[in-house]
Amino acid sequence: MDDVGLSLRQRHCGRESQQRKNLDCVTWSSVQAKTSRHVAGDSSKCLEDRLFPDQPSAIAPDTSTDTQRKLKNLKHRSFEYSQKNAVLVPVAALGVGGILIYWLRSRHKIKTIEMGDGWWGSGERSLKGREDDSIRPFKIETSDKEIEDLHRRLDQARYTPHVEGAAFHYGFNSSYLKEVVSYWRNQFDWRKQVEVLNKYPHFHTTIEGIDIHFIHVKPSYVPHGRAVQPLLMVHGWPGSFYEFYKIIPLLTEPAKHGLNEGDLVFEVICPSIPGYGFSEAPHQQGFDSIATARIFHKLMKRLGFKEYYIQGGDWGSRITTNMAQMLPQSVRGLHLNIVFLGKQGLGRLISIMLGAYVPWLVGLSREDARRIYPFMQKNVYDLLRESGYLHIQATKPDTAGCGLNDSPVGLAAYILEKFSTWTDKSFLHKDDGGLESKYSLDELLTNVMIYWVTSSIVSSMRYYKENFSKDPNLNAYNRFGVHVPTGIAAFPQEIVHTPRTWAKDVYKNIVTYSYMPRGGHFAAFEEPKLLAQDIMQFVRKVEQM
Repeated sequence: MDDVGLSLRQRHCGRESQQRKNLDCVTWSSVQAKTSRHVAGDSSKCLEDRLFPDQPSAIAPDTSTDTQRKLKNLKHRSFEYSQKNAVLVPVAALGVGGILIYWLRSRHKIKTIEMGDGWWGSGERSLKGREDDSIRPFKIETSDKEIEDLHRRLDQARYTPHVEGAAFHYGFNSSYLKEVVSYWRNQFDWRKQVEVLNKYPHFHTTIEGIDIHFIHVKPSYVPHGRAVQPLLMVHGWPGSFYEFYKIIPLLTEPAKHGLNEGDLVFEVICPSIPGYGFSEAPHQQGFDSIATARIFHKLMKRLGFKEYYIQGGDWGSRITTNMAQMLPQSVRGLHLNIVFLGKQGLGRLISIMLGAYVPWLVGLSREDARRIYPFMQKNVYDLLRESGYLHIQATKPDTAGCGLNDSPVGLAAYILEKFSTWTDKSFLHKDDGGLESKYSLDELLTNVMIYWVTSSIVSSMRYYKENFSKDPNLNAYNRFGVHVPTGIAAFPQEIVHTPRTWAKDVYKNIVTYSYMPRGGHFAAFEEPKLLAQDIMQFVRKVEQM
């Protein structure tokens, strides 16, 4: 009995052991099947061996050979995968790195105004032949007929009595206007002034279908080893190239005027904006500051300059700014005596509000605060009073222009009134507009005569229409920024004052910012020495950079 019981227990234990082995084999096989087909095959063989130990294998008749072959294939595939990774990982890294570098460079890439091209001549642009790119000497001339016609019109002028005590508050005082016209008719010598105008070399060249007038003054003497700096100076309205006649000798012959430390001398190019003076007026619509900037770049290239300095006030400030935004690689430096921004966002409003009490907190200096406050008076009321002409010229310039082009007296009143209050705001209270305290009548009337003899007052007024109709706030191109070295001369009697901290919104590389001690809108005409000194200071710093 004992032997029989022992035998039963052994067989029972053997069956339990076999079942556990079978269960383990099934479990292991299930896990391995999820990870590898080859290992799953071996697991199936194990299961068959355990469940049917006495049956021949139906899965792998030669286990060792099959396993070796599978291991060899597995190693080969692993090696191929490693080789692919060795190539793909560096390529992926280079690709990601390239994208990152491109993104970083694009963030710092200077955006520029597209230069484009244009045609402003009469009719359609000819498709045959090249434009005449010759530079032709030009001389201003006059005639007895021209002078007799002027005198006849002056003699026939009609005047309206002025309001007593009005000074220049209503515009040009008619009593003083009679004195100016009397001098113009009896003492002003236009032939003599033509000789003055012709003392510098004048030229014409055709660009984009219209003749561009400019003067080009080179230094008479250049010391050995000294580089001559080309400087393009651009006027505005109602000025002309004549504004620069007093500053030109200070820049081209500085040693003679005690303005040089022996390191700077300039050759000066002063073009007339198309439609002003002796530059032909555009015959097509749309001629704005961008077109002007492009034409002046072409002019400088035609003169053989690759790099040059540029300077401007009034429209000249806008034009030269566009030149710096268009071809920064050609502009060594930009100097301005007025800055127009136009942008008035929330940040600016907060700056204006806080600046009246804590100017230092918003980046304003004491001098900034003195010049812009009280803000409403100086930046709203005064501008509204002085900008009536702008609304006319920006909308219907030809209507008012007809009368001005026909009457020399009306033309003189319209232009000279700006030389009064734009030179000094306090001149508004003077019966003579303070005109002769800063300029001579010969100088003022010579500028008027440039508009008169060329019949250019209407085309000069159209320049406002062309610019403001496209960009009412004159800030559409501020998004491009100005990255060339910039110098700003802030004159205290200028129409508007732009603090340095505001100017930096557009002009990203301000090298010099000067609070000028005196002077107004027509800086080169009124304070040529001060402006020349500031230009030299700016250029000197740029050349040392």
